[in-house]
Amino acid sequence: MKNNKIQWILGAIALLVLPLILQSFGNAWVRIADLALLYVMLALGLNIVVGYAGLLDLGYVAFYAVGAYMFGLMASPHLSDTFAWFAASFPNGLHTPLWIVIPLAALLAAVAGALLGAPTLKLRGDYLAIVTLGFGEIIRIFLNNLDHPVNLTNGPKGIGQIDSVEIFGLNLGRPLEVMGFTLNSVTLYYYLFLSLVVVSIIICYRLQDSRIGRAWMAIREDEIAAKAMGINTRNMKLLAFGMGASFGGVSGAMFGAFQGFVSPESFSLMESVMIVAMVVLGGIGHIPGVVLGAVLLAALPEVLRYVAGPLQAMTDGRLDSAILRQLLIALAMIVIMLMRPRGLWPTPEHGKSLTQKT
Repeated sequence: MKNNKIQWILGAIALLVLPLILQSFGNAWVRIADLALLYVMLALGLNIVVGYAGLLDLGYVAFYAVGAYMFGLMASPHLSDTFAWFAASFPNGLHTPLWIVIPLAALLAAVAGALLGAPTLKLRGDYLAIVTLGFGEIIRIFLNNLDHPVNLTNGPKGIGQIDSVEIFGLNLGRPLEVMGFTLNSVTLYYYLFLSLVVVSIIICYRLQDSRIGRAWMAIREDEIAAKAMGINTRNMKLLAFGMGASFGGVSGAMFGAFQGFVSPESFSLMESVMIVAMVVLGGIGHIPGVVLGAVLLAALPEVLRYVAGPLQAMTDGRLDSAILRQLLIALAMIVIMLMRPRGLWPTPEHGKSLTQKT
């Protein structure tokens, strides 16, 4: 027990010190860590749908987009510049504080998740995957075309001039001087995202051990048996979609604040596929594995930039470095799945790991 506490303390110190070390190598590395934390939140949300309830969702990026565009509209002058009636009440646009944005993003994404789940209650497996994939693409196409006749999303040009996050008067978009040491904006966002990830992990653990979590897992293992035991499978599925989507909405809102700009190209099908891959490669249903998979797959493309460049030089520039990078990522995923088919850090098999004493 004492060793576990020491490990937790050392891990917490390492996470707090990490951006300060990365900052010395340049803001790009801290930015990679920031995006990795956002992907951890997305993977944890999708793990509720896929890992707990066993519902394959290939359109999860839609909830990411909902949160990002909600924050973009509520923290930029876009609505005031577009609609005269709105400018009459809010000439400088809405500048919503963080304490309203996070619950609202979670609520709006949860409603979108429930709307997606309602027509798919009787679908399973491949059919559910196809429907959710279509939903994700529909949201992206809507965002890309809702600039006419009413300019709501500004179409493919996206929404810019989005406010940075302010907490108790501290603007995370500006560097902060602490005892002669400068904390850059990306470092301040790192600590915000880290706190949200910690809260997300606590919520996931509490859900996993609750009656709701056990009901989800019963549906995942055998839906007919779960229904026969008195579990309301319809409500549990809708709750899984809504709860999982809320994580995506909060992550999307933080992405909009971090980037200061949102556009439809950030929410493509490939993003959904990568989030699913994070859950599967890490270990479906196992929170530490999901976190590990999200961190590795979020950081791997950036690390491989330094490998793809020399390989391109070896071929005299015949191969594009971006294509080489995607090839290396795909090969790494194939190798991991062949060597660890249940994921890098799978869920312990209760009962099967016990050895009987003879």
